[in-house]
Amino acid sequence: MGNWIVPAIITAIACFALSQGVDVFGVFLKGAKKGAQTAWTIAPTLIGMLTAVTMLRASGMIDWLGEIMCPVLACLGIPPDCAALVLLKPISGSGGLALGTEVMRRAGADSYAGRVAAVMLGASETSVYTISLYAGSLGLKNTRYAVPAALIGDLTAFVLSALFVRLLFYA
Repeated sequence: MGNWIVPAIITAIACFALSQGVDVFGVFLKGAKKGAQTAWTIAPTLIGMLTAVTMLRASGMIDWLGEIMCPVLACLGIPPDCAALVLLKPISGSGGLALGTEVMRRAGADSYAGRVAAVMLGASETSVYTISLYAGSLGLKNTRYAVPAALIGDLTAFVLSALFVRLLFYA
């Protein structure tokens, strides 16, 4: 069923539009043009973010900051293995996924750290990345409270991930 549901929905929408006298291909071309313009607008921000994340990972800065933050994170119940993940996930989803995979490979998928990493990956958002793309595409210079609020939300997700793993698997 999953293989045909999306094509069926698209076909139904196109048939309905045709029955209403809509130029389906013309509307499609307008949408494709707007999509290409949006991609062109956010490309510099995207390239900048990817470059910054790559530099942070390659330099070892994320791991170093993670080691420094271990005592604070330990007080919050977050295992030391997940410290770098806490720092990178708000900036990069793929970088966060790579670190989460590394935690699971090193500590084991069924370990406390592996389970916390898995829940963190699912419970948090690439908030800094998302805000920078939206702000870049809209030309915003000041995001006001968006970044601090998003980072507080991510921290809440990280702390609650550790708490719920402890409650559900180790209580």
